[in-house]
Amino acid sequence: MNLTKLEQAEEAFLERYPGGFDNPEIRAIRKKRHNVDKMIARTEENFSEVNFKFLEQISQNRAKVVSSSSVISLFEKPRFKDFVYGLSSKDRSLLVSGLKEVLHGDEQAGFETVLFMLRSRKLAKWSLMTICQAYFHPQRDVFVKPTTAKSIIEYFELKNLQYKATPSWSFYDEYRATIHEMKLRVDPSLSPTNLAFSWFLLLSSHGNIYGIHSRRGKEKL
Repeated sequence: MNLTKLEQAEEAFLERYPGGFDNPEIRAIRKKRHNVDKMIARTEENFSEVNFKFLEQISQNRAKVVSSSSVISLFEKPRFKDFVYGLSSKDRSLLVSGLKEVLHGDEQAGFETVLFMLRSRKLAKWSLMTICQAYFHPQRDVFVKPTTAKSIIEYFELKNLQYKATPSWSFYDEYRATIHEMKLRVDPSLSPTNLAFSWFLLLSSHGNIYGIHSRRGKEKL
């Protein structure tokens, strides 16, 4: 990890936006583009452990999270919705059990179950694999989007990480641990959620701390 680059990014961001993500300008940008707080609240309510006895509702809510998220591509949204609504009762139960484990139980086992289901429909995408846990556990879990992950890994010289397009638990676990390590080395105002911290890292990797409103600054996570 290149700590010098991380420290420089922290300094530049806080100089431009005092208070970090509590800065009024940044708060307005986040609310307008991503409305993360609303998505977190909705996800935490819909996927509480007690609700997992309602398989059909959980499945529908899973599709709604993907459809409503600003960080999921427009191409992936309808494909995922069709996938969920076309599942048999057996497959729906398996997908829901996997999500339950990811959020409330054995993370790795749940991750592998969801991956198996999505891979069988050629939907094994990092974004679809990680969006629910990123909203449900905003300080614990991370959202992996290829462009963001690759930019962060390259710019901050994260030699321990080798990105691959096919999702895997080993990469997710290591990437998450690295994000947490990086969070500990900067001011807490830069990481109200892991989604926000990843956005900060992405802007830094593009040299865009001072130009959030530029075309590049509008890139999604």
